[in-house]
Amino acid sequence: MADLLTHLLVPYILLTSASWSVDWLDQRWVVVGMGGAAIPDLVKVEIVLDDSTVEALLGIPFSYAPISTLGGVLLLAGVITVAFERRHWGRVFGLVSFGGLTSLLLDGLRVYADGRASAWLYPFTNWRPPTPSLYVSSDPTVLVVALLVAGVVAVLDRRMKARR
Repeated sequence: MADLLTHLLVPYILLTSASWSVDWLDQRWVVVGMGGAAIPDLVKVEIVLDDSTVEALLGIPFSYAPISTLGGVLLLAGVITVAFERRHWGRVFGLVSFGGLTSLLLDGLRVYADGRASAWLYPFTNWRPPTPSLYVSSDPTVLVVALLVAGVVAVLDRRMKARR
C-alpha cells in the first residue's frame, strides 16, 4: 500500500504546485490527476481475482500485466475520460494520463534484479530501459519523503489560497 500512496502523492505534489500558476487547475482537477496514478496499480486486482478466472469467464486469453504499461494507462485514461462531460474530455485525458505516467516513471526508478525496469513502454516498444535502482518498493523512506513533501505543499497551498 505504501507504493500506491506514494504514487498518489507525487501527482498531488506536482499538480498542486502547478495550480499556483494555472488558473483552471483547482483541487478537483488535481484529484482527477491523482486518480490516474492508480491505474498502473490496478494490476494488483490479481490478488483478489486471478487472471485465469477472468480468462475462463471471458473465454479469451487475459492478463492484467498490460495495465501497468503506457498503453494500459492510455487505454484506461480514455475509458475514464468518457465518463466525464464531453467539454472536459481533453483536460481529463491529459490529467489522468499525467497521473498514470508519473506512476510508471516512479516504478521505473525502482530496483530490479537485472538492472532494467519493466517494459512499461509497451505497446510502443518492448524495450526495458535501464533503471537507476533508487529504491525498493517496500522501503518506507520513499513514502516518508513523499508524505513530508506533500505536507509542505499542502501548507503552502493553504497559505497561497488565504492570500487571494
